This record gives sequence, structure tokens and C-alpha cells, in this order.
Amino acid sequence: MSVSRRRFLNRAGFGLGAVALQAMAATRAPHYAARAKHVIFLFMDGGPSQMDTFSHKPRLERDHGKPLPFTPPVTQFNIGNKILGSPFRFAQHGQSGAWVSELFPEVASCVDDMTFVHSMVADHSEHTAANYFMHSGSGFQGRPGMGAWLHYGLGSVSENLPGYVVMESGLVPPGGLDLFNSGFLPAVHQATLFRQGEQPVADLQPREATGELQRKKLDLLRDLNRGVGKRFAGSSEVDAVVANYELAFRMQSAVPELTSFAGETEATRKLYGIDEEDTREFGRECLLARRMVERGVRFVELLTPFRRGIDRWDQHTDLEKGHRVNAKAVDRPIAALLKDLKSRGLLDETLVIWGGEFGRTPTAQTDDKGSMDHVGRDHNPYGFTMWMAGGGTKPGFSYGQTDEFGYFAVENKVHVHDLHATVLHLLGLDHKRLTYRYGGRDMRLTDVHGELVRPILA
Repeated sequence: MSVSRRRFLNRAGFGLGAVALQAMAATRAPHYAARAKHVIFLFMDGGPSQMDTFSHKPRLERDHGKPLPFTPPVTQFNIGNKILGSPFRFAQHGQSGAWVSELFPEVASCVDDMTFVHSMVADHSEHTAANYFMHSGSGFQGRPGMGAWLHYGLGSVSENLPGYVVMESGLVPPGGLDLFNSGFLPAVHQATLFRQGEQPVADLQPREATGELQRKKLDLLRDLNRGVGKRFAGSSEVDAVVANYELAFRMQSAVPELTSFAGETEATRKLYGIDEEDTREFGRECLLARRMVERGVRFVELLTPFRRGIDRWDQHTDLEKGHRVNAKAVDRPIAALLKDLKSRGLLDETLVIWGGEFGRTPTAQTDDKGSMDHVGRDHNPYGFTMWMAGGGTKPGFSYGQTDEFGYFAVENKVHVHDLHATVLHLLGLDHKRLTYRYGGRDMRLTDVHGELVRPILA
């Protein structure tokens, strides 16, 4: 669903009133030595097809058009049983020999810095529940997401910027902005939305003629709020209001500096594809993500960019066209992000994660006549691919495998709970110890599940 920027922000509640609360979350010590300090989550909303991107399955090419030799499980639509060979060529790259399709020629040059997990499994085949599950470990609305849990466990590094940021893409993923909320955690831990355009944070622009006048008004407001706080025995809500305005004041200078690329070289702009139409939007977001982690932002999430006429990565029809358009928008910027982080010595401390809420089926969704023209693929949570880079993961490594059709994870399954446990571990947090008392029990991101995936650790 495409929405206007104004509607996106109005629905969010993620403007300044939410962002500034994060000043209250001071940096806290991890449970043990962390390998990573930051996370950049490249969330490919809609479910990219694993057998058309990073999981080469020659059997599909050999059996193209033939019926699947077993009865598949019911997914979202479960239409058709004709095998669909990938329309994209695959080749091996780097010293690791990782297979990458022609959709990602630039990312292919980075495979020796990447860890591929080809055996991901999830619990839901419908977008909304699957999106909640990938973010929060629950298919239901109202749970804190991974970014909120990290912010709760570690606090914020930056004094002048929020610790948890989601960048507007022009599309709201199914499930809405509650994907990035703090759930039952204090509101201080929810995400801050950075929108596109010249004013990325709502309500941040100063309303006074001079900084000195604004400072005096803030001092007066602080004193008045503290007086109220004493009357209510140190109310945390009042304390939050005070912190709110203080961080907002600091952000008025920090955000314009952050979002200005005036100091970036022409070579950097070219690297990210900022001056080219197809890659401009996501290129700016990837460069901004790098600048955020440089300045201490803990968790940054980027969403699938809006492409007119294309429904994210959710190609039930015309998969070849849809995946080509979506991949072209993100391939160069993602490769640039990885190379830029590495050249600046930031990749070792920044965990980059790529993936969607599930994968796709090896069979085609056909029309009523069974035509194989302009076909797509259905949802598949039983086996799909995600990858990570940096942040203590093993470079040039592939883990797990699906069957020869790419349908089911059959070797070294990695559940979403396992992914969450591993991400927390890399940032120095034990997923079993990171808890919050709610509803009469200690809640956690991984619920009562999740195992650390040790083989992918460097």
C-alpha cells in the first residue's frame, strides 16, 4: 500500500514527541563483551525469492514446467504445482564461491564479507503476521521489536540523536508502524521515523527567533516541569517531558548536520548511486545509515523503496519484472554501504542484516488456464535465505541448505528466534537474560525459544 508522507507521519506518532524520550535511556553495560555496537537492518518487505537471488537451484531449471513431485503445504494462496525455473542467471563469486543471481552484480562483489544463511524458517505465511514475527518474535501485534529490545538492553550511544531509527521509504509494510513500536517496553525505546525530504524529523524546526531565546524558554519549561514532578513524587512521565525537550533542542543542530551530504566526496556520492534516478532514494538512505552509525545510532532499519507499479518484493505475478526493478533500486546502494563501512573500519562493529519476512515457493502461480507467462511465486516460510555482514559474523561463509527445489530447510535450520538470539549475542546480550516483567512473567524477544547459531560467528 502506498501512502503519502503526511499520512505516514500522522499515523506514526513517531515524530519528535517519541524521539526525544530516548534521551532517558542512558548507555548500559552489555552482559559480556560485544562484537558489534550497531545494527543496520535492510528489511526487504514482501519476501524476496531465495531461488532467484542467493540460492542457486539447478533442479528448477531442469524441471521447469513439470509438476512438483510432492504435495506442498498450504501457504497464503498455494496456487499451482508447476515448477518455475529461475529466469535469472547465477554465477559464483569471490574466493568463497558464493552463488549470486544476475540481480545483484554489485552485492556479488562483497560476498567474501558476507555470511549467508540458506536455511531460515519462520512460523507465518501471511505478510502481517510474518512481519510482526520477523521484528518481534511474535505473530501478534503489540510486542517490542528487535530494535526496541536492543535499545532497552543497551541504551543509546549518541547524546544528540535517537538510538533507534526507521527510515521512511514511501511504503508502510503490512502490520503498520506497530512493527517499530516499543510494545510493553517503556515508550522511550520505540523507533523514531526519519522521513524523506528536507525536514526528516517532524516538529523539530525551532519556533523562536534566536537560539538564546529558545534556550531561555526551555530552561523555564524545565523548571516548571520539575516543580510538577515534585508534586507527583518524581513522575517518570514528567521526567520524560523534560528529557524530550532537551534532546529536541540538541537535535535541531545535530539532524541538519547528519542529513547534509555537503562534506561527502563526489566519489562517495557516485559509489552509492545518489546521482542516478534508479538508486537515488535507497542510496541516500544507505549513506545516511552509515552516517548514523558513525554518530552512535544503535539500530537503523531501512525499508523496501517505493517503485511505481511494483508491489515491493511480493511478486505473485510478473516476478521477473518486479524482482529486477526492486533489485536495481537496492543492489548498488547496499554494496556501497558494505564497502564504505569496511573502508572506514566500521564494518567490524556494525552488523548488517538483509532479508524479508519469508521466501517464495519453487512453483509458479499461474492464471486460470495454467499459462506460464508473467508468473510469480507464492509465500514460503519453510526455507529461505537471509545474509549478514560484519559485526562478528564469519565472512565468506554459507550456512544451512534447503532441498533441491528450494522449498524446505533440510540442513542446519535457523529459526527466526535463533536469528534474534544471535543478533542479541553479537551485541553482547544474552537473550535469556534480557527480560522485562509484563503480564505476570518475564518477557523476552525470543519468548521461551531460540538458540545461538555459533557456526556463523567469526
